[in-house]
Parts: sequence; structure tokens; C-alpha cells
Amino acid sequence: MIVLCCFGCPSQIFVRSEIIDKISYPCQSKIMIKLLQNLVLSIWSKTKITSNLATENLVLRHQLTVMKRTGKRPKIRMMDRLFWVLLSRIWSSWREALVIAKPDTVVRWHRKGFKLFWKFKSKRPGRRKVSREIRDLVKRMAAANPSWGAPRIHGELLRLGFNVSERTVSSLMPRHPSNSKPSQTWRAFLKNHVNKCSIDFFTIPTASFNILFVLVILCHNRRKVVHFNVSSNPTAKWTAQQVVEAFPWDMAPKYLMRDRDAIYGVFFRNRVKNMGIKEVISAPQSPWQNPFVERIIGSIRRECTDHVIVLNQGHLKNILCAYFEYYHNDRTHLSLGKDTPIGRPVQPRPVGKCKIIDLPRIGGLHHRYEWKNAA
Repeated sequence: MIVLCCFGCPSQIFVRSEIIDKISYPCQSKIMIKLLQNLVLSIWSKTKITSNLATENLVLRHQLTVMKRTGKRPKIRMMDRLFWVLLSRIWSSWREALVIAKPDTVVRWHRKGFKLFWKFKSKRPGRRKVSREIRDLVKRMAAANPSWGAPRIHGELLRLGFNVSERTVSSLMPRHPSNSKPSQTWRAFLKNHVNKCSIDFFTIPTASFNILFVLVILCHNRRKVVHFNVSSNPTAKWTAQQVVEAFPWDMAPKYLMRDRDAIYGVFFRNRVKNMGIKEVISAPQSPWQNPFVERIIGSIRRECTDHVIVLNQGHLKNILCAYFEYYHNDRTHLSLGKDTPIGRPVQPRPVGKCKIIDLPRIGGLHHRYEWKNAA
């Protein structure tokens, strides 16, 4: 009713509505065109930004490739390593973007960081460090005694009162090339050839290419050499006499182990039987059945006679006398709990300022170590 009052009759309303539609149509077209323009511009700007990023990425990669090919190796700092380690945990495509290092390098950085993390987090102090005194002493003993191994040096340290394991001593010893052998000093070599020289039943060649025979009688309980002698032509009678000299009066052992050498003839067997000794004979060509005396013979060769040139029988006796004195009083033995056959007490460290001195044995081939108060 109101509309009719305002505009008049229905025919007039219809005419006016057509006029309004004709006027509003151009306005709607302009709005749509503007919206399409904005949409196109938005798509073009995004495409342009993506294109710029791709181009910039390509340029940077090319420059990195040129730098890697022509320049020196880049210095990577700790923060750079940390950045790539963290990035590798959150970005799956980090391997494709990495240029300055290999992917395996980043993995190695991560493992190194893992070790450092748990090293920092761990509360345990770890193994106790070996003192500088023990380190220097092991090196000193190894240098002065080239033929000594870790067990021998460990025995010396125990006699000096140091509480250290044999494995630790082995790790502290200097390493020698695989094709080199330990050698004595020229001073020790010359001392042994001035007034001494040495050679069991084992044989020792002399400087004049003669053969000397050394007889050794060993007591099993303490690995003690009770008697030895040297001869250029041993016989059964001479060998039997050596047994008599080794066990005077009622000191003869109950058993005597020997091999099947022809020198132990009828005379020898009768003399041993009259002394109340029972012979234990090893099988033919079986030296391992008499291991104790074979081991001492090997020790004499390795530690003494292999390092000297024997001049004559007297020279050999002097050398063996010096060796057996060292063997009984100073040399530590594995089978005796790193003790000596005669017994060597542990020397406590003196109170006050002191030092360790080395006492040469067998002309300097071996040494004994003791504490001494500093002057």
C-alpha cells in the first residue's frame, strides 16, 4: 500500500523497476572485473615469489658448488655442527640441501655429541690414573733392561711396594717395531768380555768354535739351582761326581728327573742309587716331560748366554756365577708369586725425600731396583 502510494499505479512500478535494473547492471560488472583482477594479481604475485625463491636457491647452490670446487675446505664451528644436527632431527630432506659436508659427517657429529652428552652426565670418576712416578719407573726399567717383559717389571714394582697390576705395566711399556729385537748396551757387552764370560746339560759355543757343556741341577720347590758346572768333555763319572757335590750328606732328594742321554751310564745310575735317589726317566725325545730344568735352560740362554761371546771355560763359569747370583737374589719368578728363589722382602718407601736407584747385575744386562734416601 505504501509502495503504491509512493510510486503510483502498477504499470508505473514495472517501468521504474526496469530502469533500476539497467542502472545497477554496469555497477555489478565493474565489481566482478575488479575481483578477477585482484585474483589474477594475487596468483601472479605468489608465482613470482616462488619463482624468485627458486632462482635465488639455484644461484646460491651454484655459488656453493664453485666455492667447494675452487676454494679451501670451509671451517665449520661448533654452532654450525649443532645447527645441522638439530636440523637433521626435524627436517627429512636435509641430506639433499647439504653441500658443505657429507651426510655421514653430520651423523658422526651426532654420535660425537651423544658421547659428550653422556660423558658430561655420568657421575662416575672412572679408572684411577697411574702416577707419574710409576710411568717413569716402568720406562726406565724397560730402557735399562731390554730383554725384560711386563711380568718381570711388574715383579720389580711389587718388590718396591707399588700396588699396580701387570696389565697396567704392559700398557705403559714402550712399543718396539715388530722387526726389532731388544739389545743390550755396549757398556754391558764390553764388561762381560773384559773379565767374565758364560755357558748346562746344554751346549755353548766359544769364540774359537769349541763346544762347552753346562750341567745344571735344579730344585723344584723354589726353582733354585743347587749346582752347576762346565766341562768340554763330560763323562758318566764326572756327571755322577757333580750329583755328589750338589747333595752332600743327607740332602739328597727323593726323585731325580732326567732324560735318556747316553752320558747317564751304569756308573752314574749306581752312584745315584747308592745315594737313595730314585730316577724318573722321561720318554724318548720328550723334553716337555722335564719342564722345570728345560725352562731354566731357556732363561739362561735368553737372559745371559745369548748376549755374550764366550772366550773359554773360565769365562763361562764367571758369567754363570754372576747370573745365578742374580737369579737367586734379584730375579722375580712367575711361579713364586713374583718372588725370588731365596726370598726378597718388599722394601717399604722410606720416610722423607727418597729416590729409586738401579743396581747393575751381570755387567749391566739386568738391574735390581731399591729405595734410597736422597742426600
